[in-house]
Amino acid sequence: MANVQFKGVQKAYGDVRILHGIDLEIRDGEFMVFVGPSGCGKSTLLRTIAGLEDITGGELRIGGRLVNDVPPAERGIAMVFQSYALYPHMNLYDNMAFGLKLAKVPKDEIDRAVMHAAKILHIDHLLQRKPKDLSGGQRQRVAIGRAIVRKPEVFLFDEPLSNLDAALRVRMRYEFAKLHEDLKTTMVYVTHDQVEAMTLADRIVVLSAGKIEQVGSPLELYEHPDNLFVAGFIGSPKMNFIEAEVVRGTERMALVKLANGAQIDVHVDASRARVGDKVTLGVRPEHFVLGGSDNLLKATVTFVENLGGATFAYCAFPGVEDALTCEFDGRARVRSGDDLSLHIPPDAGYLFDAEGRAFHRLAPTPQAKRPQEAA
Repeated sequence: MANVQFKGVQKAYGDVRILHGIDLEIRDGEFMVFVGPSGCGKSTLLRTIAGLEDITGGELRIGGRLVNDVPPAERGIAMVFQSYALYPHMNLYDNMAFGLKLAKVPKDEIDRAVMHAAKILHIDHLLQRKPKDLSGGQRQRVAIGRAIVRKPEVFLFDEPLSNLDAALRVRMRYEFAKLHEDLKTTMVYVTHDQVEAMTLADRIVVLSAGKIEQVGSPLELYEHPDNLFVAGFIGSPKMNFIEAEVVRGTERMALVKLANGAQIDVHVDASRARVGDKVTLGVRPEHFVLGGSDNLLKATVTFVENLGGATFAYCAFPGVEDALTCEFDGRARVRSGDDLSLHIPPDAGYLFDAEGRAFHRLAPTPQAKRPQEAA
């Protein structure tokens, strides 16, 4: 196992800069996930670890060794790509053993390595089949097994589940988590799916336009996003953002006025805010409570999704770019056209200044109340 250290790492194609001075340490044995929208640089950053992209500035170390000019084959890494890249004319055993055969590893050692990996991945009964006889999930397991047999210090995964259907992605997330638990090896995983990031990662790196926006555990990013970008990217459905203006701010709270005149109390350190400052109020869909007597905003339902266990109501509200998204218990009886009174628990609100920087929240996010618990 090994840690991975980035120190001022840059990547440019001519005058176009892709990575802007990345500083990051991935700890030994950690499951680190790079997440962000398309074009943010997450795959490029992963490929610099693999040696598939040359860096144009800074230092990259794996296990303390400077690897800027070290060829990919000598870095102690193994990479699993979005496409399975299996040899169609070989059975699974030969696909997994191919790299070891090229390295002239003894046959009995190859056999032990392949059987060990196959058992971990529950494909030991399929080793004589060819890729065309397998499901997508089974093919991805073979690609992972091919990486395992090399016994790398660092595993790299580049959106490995994006070609699978939704149900299989859920199952494979469990497989990846179990794999990390069994191997206890440093793993770096790239995805655009923040649900994958939240469920798999020890820590998440949120990237935007080639820069790191925030690094932290899934819960840290969910409860204490540093800025509007992270707040909007982490959480599903995404956080609601409502234009507001500061009425009063102290070290313990902020009182803000919305476009419709409603005033909302938010428990943040707003000591740097000034009366009249333009701010953005953030509320996660699951933290709205139907009814109540204070901290209310009123909105009209335009569309409802009833999913059995949960009900999503999309509401028109001034100061919201698209629609206000509210998540309720599946027992909530909400219909299109309904006028809702929505309580925002003060501890559940987020507040961001005009530059998008978050005001520090004073308490962890409370559990969302069920409709019947509302006042």
